[in-house]
Amino acid sequence: MAEPGLGCGQLISEGDYVVLKREDVFKAVQVQRRKKVIFEKQWIFLDNAIGKNYGTMFEITGGGNLQPKSNIVASAEPKEAGADNRNIVDDGKSQKLTREDIEALKEKGIKGQEIVQQLIENSTTFRDKTEFAQEKYIKKKKKKYEANITILKPSTRILAIMYYAREPGKICQLRYDTLAQMLTLGNIRAGSKVIVMETCTGLVLGSVMERMGGYGSVIQMYSGSGPNRAATDCFGFPRSFYEQLYEFPLDKLEALVAGTYTSKVIPGEVNTEKTAEESSRSDNEKQDAAPEVVGDCLAEESEESMDTSPPEKKEAVKGCGEVSKNHKGGQNLDKAIEKKRKQEERRKREAEAAKLLQERNADGLILASRFHPSPLLLKLLEFVAPSRPFVVYCLYREPLLECYTKLREKGGVLNLNLSETWLRNYQVLPNRSHPKLVMSSGGGYLLYGITVAKDSPKDTTRHEKSEEPAAKKQKVSEDKS
Repeated sequence: MAEPGLGCGQLISEGDYVVLKREDVFKAVQVQRRKKVIFEKQWIFLDNAIGKNYGTMFEITGGGNLQPKSNIVASAEPKEAGADNRNIVDDGKSQKLTREDIEALKEKGIKGQEIVQQLIENSTTFRDKTEFAQEKYIKKKKKKYEANITILKPSTRILAIMYYAREPGKICQLRYDTLAQMLTLGNIRAGSKVIVMETCTGLVLGSVMERMGGYGSVIQMYSGSGPNRAATDCFGFPRSFYEQLYEFPLDKLEALVAGTYTSKVIPGEVNTEKTAEESSRSDNEKQDAAPEVVGDCLAEESEESMDTSPPEKKEAVKGCGEVSKNHKGGQNLDKAIEKKRKQEERRKREAEAAKLLQERNADGLILASRFHPSPLLLKLLEFVAPSRPFVVYCLYREPLLECYTKLREKGGVLNLNLSETWLRNYQVLPNRSHPKLVMSSGGGYLLYGITVAKDSPKDTTRHEKSEEPAAKKQKVSEDKS
């Protein structure tokens, strides 16, 4: 049974990233054959989901396999309801079925829907409950015994809700409605060049890339040894999206602003041949010092058998050891070559990112970091073209107030606003619609504005000269009067 509007019409393939949904619980996983996935304390296999449409609801059968749920499913309906619940006593004796009986039903292969129906029939107080209490009881038992999951296609909305519910600290408490406002205020669109600085495990970066659709350029600023893109990978973007993604380290930003940046060799990089030779030599020394030769052909040989073996066998053992050494030397050489290739590629991409930044014509800036935003914002705004938007997110108001004050003093921006986002969820049901009792306390703060070009000293002189004739005319008219 496919839910409308949830990516229906597209097929699930092996290697895709998907989102598992059960009630209000989400989890992002990668589809792989015969790989166990634990979700809501259950082991499942996603083999049967391959080739099915996104948005399909599956039922977990025996052995953790998935089976598409039929469109027509008999549901447990409320029975004749009582007037009120005043005479119902929760003493734990109203249910005739014991835990052992329920486990026996599961072992027989009885589905969750049938178990819920038997629980209703064996409850002595179910008919005395009100209609609302009966619906609540059925919903609770379905959630416990009906093992149904829906496989969804990852999107910004789904992943933002998932991270905010499960691990809000990893995304700086960034709520999904706040993220939506950031994308709108930042005017993120296809074909633009956007600078992104975030420490939200790649959620903001993935949201920007999704909205751009693979068109344009995204420059990610990062701190440390490399960017964190755990959430970005969950989107399952094609390789073409990553071709337009560049990265640049923050520790080299000062040099780029000053114009002294050069693409140097990454520290720790050494010559490939030297690395392979040293690795092979160290392996040989370890093997010579070891009491036994390492190799597949000697896995079952002990030290005593090696000492008492005939000369022919010793020669074979020696030859096998030499082959093992040469094999390891070749592996180390391959690893060194691969490492150097990755370093060259990384340095090349960094140089391309620096070139894009030096053009100083970015179409927008998105900043959502656990670091203090003031120094980052003032530096990164120098790479944004005039008449372009910028958005800064922070969980607290005081850092953004400091940014607001410094931007006012420095100039070069207009329409500067500091706002707090607000979200309230409602339960909408017949005769009982009301705000939900559990809600988030706050959604953080946003500082946003538009960059403008400052008047250069040359322009100021021109304005002063244009004002001089007007002043002279005014003085002449005063003298005549």
